[in-house]
Amino acid sequence: MNVHFTRNRAAFAIAGLLLTAAAPTAYAGFGTETAPVPASAPAPTRGTPYVETQLFFGTERPDGGPAVTDRQFMAFVDKEVTPDFPDGLTVQSGRGQWRDANGRIEKERSYELILLYPVTAAGASDRKIEEIRRAYEKAFAQESVGRVDDRTRADF
Repeated sequence: MNVHFTRNRAAFAIAGLLLTAAAPTAYAGFGTETAPVPASAPAPTRGTPYVETQLFFGTERPDGGPAVTDRQFMAFVDKEVTPDFPDGLTVQSGRGQWRDANGRIEKERSYELILLYPVTAAGASDRKIEEIRRAYEKAFAQESVGRVDDRTRADF
């Protein structure tokens, strides 16, 4: 191996370690007018208590049929989701994977649907969301639609 190449490689490695070690110190306060906020400082309370529900929709069909298209998914949202959540929602495209009922890892194009609704509407919203999940499973031969719920605060 070339000695010059080895020395340069070692110099770059040492420089990288020094930069990594110095980064937190050098970054603290960089470009800010105030001191960094300590980790124990309480977060500001803003907005109204809401629930955020994320739903994860796969597009591959276990029976080998054609994958759910963008057009089909958006038609589903228009028909099944928007009437129950007319105040707004977010749809994001993604790639996901999960273990199916047969133990196989399935990788597929997917959609994430994000719903925000007041905590006071959580009971009624839960029922509607479960109906959405079942409708998608039935319409597109899916084993499951993933769901994650989290309490948050929102301000619009």
